[in-house]
Amino acid sequence: MCGIVGYVGEKDAAKVLLEGLTRLEYRGYDSAGIAVYHNSKINVVKAKGRLKTLSELIDGGEKLPGKMGIGHTRWATHGEPSDINSHPHLSNDGRLAVVHNGIIENYLKLKENLIDKGYKFVSETDTEVIAHLVDYYYKGDMLEAITKVIHRVEGSYALGIICEDYPDTFFAVRKDSPLIVGVGKGENFVASDIPAILPFTRDVYLLNDNEIVVCKKESVEIYDVDGERINKEIMHVEWDVSAAEKGGYEHFMIKEIMEQPKAILDTIRPRIRDGKIVLDDIKLTEEDIKNINKICIVACGSAYHVGVVGKYVIEKMTRIPVEVDIASEFRYRAPIVNDKTFVIIISQSGETADT
Repeated sequence: MCGIVGYVGEKDAAKVLLEGLTRLEYRGYDSAGIAVYHNSKINVVKAKGRLKTLSELIDGGEKLPGKMGIGHTRWATHGEPSDINSHPHLSNDGRLAVVHNGIIENYLKLKENLIDKGYKFVSETDTEVIAHLVDYYYKGDMLEAITKVIHRVEGSYALGIICEDYPDTFFAVRKDSPLIVGVGKGENFVASDIPAILPFTRDVYLLNDNEIVVCKKESVEIYDVDGERINKEIMHVEWDVSAAEKGGYEHFMIKEIMEQPKAILDTIRPRIRDGKIVLDDIKLTEEDIKNINKICIVACGSAYHVGVVGKYVIEKMTRIPVEVDIASEFRYRAPIVNDKTFVIIISQSGETADT
């Protein structure tokens, strides 16, 4: 998983972006970068390795002045971990900067077309295709350019875009990859996840697929894929930022292990009422449950190991056979499932592509 943070306001953008990206470290990454607009120019600094390396390069943000910018932590998919492959990526003339989470499935075809049109590529990433494609369609109207790009790309994406022609505005759009908008007073944000912006605001917009955000420090406008304005309700976040931090533990993994008893209790408690199990969100009748003759658990990484533990518990308690699959293998092994098979899909992030 990667992390995106965008900011426009009166604070030093680089410092806000670094703090936001730090709060997204739990998502995992192998490199990081920041682009900030200042004095009619987009300045980019990026580095392979930990956020600490990036922070040292810009002296905690002091060496990268500006009030608007985008930041990114990258988990390599296309191209090895390196400074060059790190985001943000620039257009050839440097007037556009793009960060991206997700995978562009048709990037090779798009890349060939762009090379034929004279565009030069310096990285191995699919994201650089987006930077050049936005540049190709941009004729002075960024919203129009983004809508055209959306119609060309295939795959999953959350994008953050800044342009030298828009010194007080950044743009963002998502499809099948999480992105939220934080609404502040005289400042606004985008981020891959809520913890990144909680120190600054608790008011957020939750974006749906193919919704485009135009953020200025005093306004947030949201448009659909056809460029039509959308009205959305602000959600106020009630939970505390400490729930998403290490809380004194050395690692997030240790924190999660120690919090398991409470997490299990918090998960189960709302589901038991008057001594009965209540699953309001799952539209299964009592007859459906009685007819289950097999359970499939599908997951990746550590979630897969949770599934293996679940297999032992479920089989012992229900005497129903349980199969556990790594998500990327499940669809390709032609699993034997029918209307009496109960499938449990586990994803820590909610964005595991191969599930």
